[in-house]
Amino acid sequence: MLSEKMEKALNAQINAEFWSAYLYLSMSIHFSAKGMKGVANWFAVQFKEEQDHAQIFVDYVLARGGRVTLAPIAEVPCEWESPLAAFEATLVHEKKVTAMIDALCRQAEADKDFATANKLVWFVDEQVEEEQNAQDIIDSLKMVDDSKMGLYMIDKELAARVYTAPSIAGA
Repeated sequence: MLSEKMEKALNAQINAEFWSAYLYLSMSIHFSAKGMKGVANWFAVQFKEEQDHAQIFVDYVLARGGRVTLAPIAEVPCEWESPLAAFEATLVHEKKVTAMIDALCRQAEADKDFATANKLVWFVDEQVEEEQNAQDIIDSLKMVDDSKMGLYMIDKELAARVYTAPSIAGA
């Protein structure tokens, strides 16, 4: 059984994951409209991943006998100056999500809730990957600077990203 604090924190995380999905959908739409299909694809895949993350948390709360309370999703930005600006915003956002996952880990530890602590290990690892992916793309975009050919090549590379459902036990 989840503590009241943990249930509340997990519900906040569910909302944050759906907000993340909404953010990445907005980014995908923006760059699709700008003709950057690869960048749009990368964010569309990210949108699906974030929805899955929310669902994993929903399923977990229910499995532990908790109550899921869906809150409204706050408005997200709709425009970015450039792909670099969008990926920099992505990195900032993912660091915020990492801090939220870390807080969940601290709450699980305080509650001596080993089941939740164990479930969160996957998310801790996932956040390392999320931050690294964003940083790698930022580094590539900075490397090509104002080169239209470089941006074209990165867009083509990002178009190759495919969605893969998360592999987490019990998800």
